[in-house]
Amino acid sequence: MTEALKDFFITDEPYYQPVAQEVEMFEAAYALRLPLMLKGPTGCGKTRLVEHMAWKLKRALVTVACNEDMTAADLVGRYLLDADGTKWHDGPLTHAVRHGGICYLDEVVETRQDTTVVIHPLTDARRQLPLDKKGELVRAHPDFQLVVSYNPGYQSHTKDLKQSTRQRFLALDFSYPPSEVEARIVMRESGVEPALAVKLVTIAEQSRLLVERGLEEGMSTRMLIHAGRLMRHGVEPVAACDLALVRPLVDDPDLLRALVSMVDAHF
Repeated sequence: MTEALKDFFITDEPYYQPVAQEVEMFEAAYALRLPLMLKGPTGCGKTRLVEHMAWKLKRALVTVACNEDMTAADLVGRYLLDADGTKWHDGPLTHAVRHGGICYLDEVVETRQDTTVVIHPLTDARRQLPLDKKGELVRAHPDFQLVVSYNPGYQSHTKDLKQSTRQRFLALDFSYPPSEVEARIVMRESGVEPALAVKLVTIAEQSRLLVERGLEEGMSTRMLIHAGRLMRHGVEPVAACDLALVRPLVDDPDLLRALVSMVDAHF
């Protein structure tokens, strides 16, 4: 275990139910230390796959939740003033590059494009990270890998990865699991009975059909697990669904009524 990254190792196996060959493909990408991009809707299992693979590969996982205010310095590091004067502090990306972790940039498309450019030298044969402000060139540790994810459903002309970035990555497409697989995931993660898990998955599948009629995104697997956990805790099913599935998803009155009707039809 790398001492510098000891706090980033995952000790307990994160549950992940494979849908296709994503585990094998991730292993192949890591074996060759190729950068990997995961594309898919919110809450469909992208982050859980990365956590599972970091555990399986016995590698530290440094996760960065990207946002529109993130600067290059937030990723690579900056000089900060402390009791001993001005001192350089590595950012999370640099930390993983130096010491050999998997760096996971979650929702990378949310960052500004001038920030995303800093990862380019890490995604080709150079595998290096220039720290311009420090005047240092950090060569990636042999165990380092870069993984990014984003939700294509929220793509726009102003929020998308440039082709010069996209073409540097391998890519895996994600969607919600088949109903029987999703029901098993909900059962395993929330502890609800099979019949209840099936009802939750059916409601979610119906909500996803509304994406073509104004709903930005349907209910995610993550949301179903939240609803199941509430029910397992003793919350009445309709109330649990309202709290975990309906209200977080939409404010539009018409869509709200449609989702409430879906829940009422099953409970």
